[in-house]
Amino acid sequence: MAVVVPRGWQDGQVTAPAPKEASFFDAVGGEPTFRRLVDRFYQGVADDPLLRPMYPEEDLGPAADRLTLFLMQYWGGPNTYSASRGHPRLRMRHAPFRVDPAARDAWLKHMRDAVDSIELPQPLHDELWNYLERAAYFMVNSMDENG
Repeated sequence: MAVVVPRGWQDGQVTAPAPKEASFFDAVGGEPTFRRLVDRFYQGVADDPLLRPMYPEEDLGPAADRLTLFLMQYWGGPNTYSASRGHPRLRMRHAPFRVDPAARDAWLKHMRDAVDSIELPQPLHDELWNYLERAAYFMVNSMDENG
C-alpha cells in the first residue's frame, strides 16, 4: 500500500505555499495609478485638434472611465470592463474612427506624457509603455494621411 503524502509536506515538514506573484495591476498601485494615468492622458486629448474630434461626447469622462476599466482589467485588476461591456474587441470598437499614423502618433505623445507622469519603476514603466505602443500601432486602420 502506497503512502499518500499531502501536498505541502516534505520530509515530515509542512512547507509554506509558494508566494503568489503580484499582478502588474497590484505592483503599480492598483486603480489609483490607472486613474492618474488615464486622467493625465485625457488632459492632453482634450486640447488635441486631431484626437478630440474622435470623441463625440462633450464630456471625456465616459471615455476615460472605459479606458481606465480596460487597462485595469488587462493588467490583472477587476474584470469590470468585460462585465459591463463584453469582450474588448479593440479594433472593432475603433473601426468607426480613422486611425492613421498621425492619429497614432498624437495618441502616443499624450500617452507617453501620461506614463512618464506616474513615475513607475523603470521595469514597470517599460512594460506598460511597450504594451501601449504596440496597441497604438495595432489600432491603425488607415495608411492614407490625406483623408
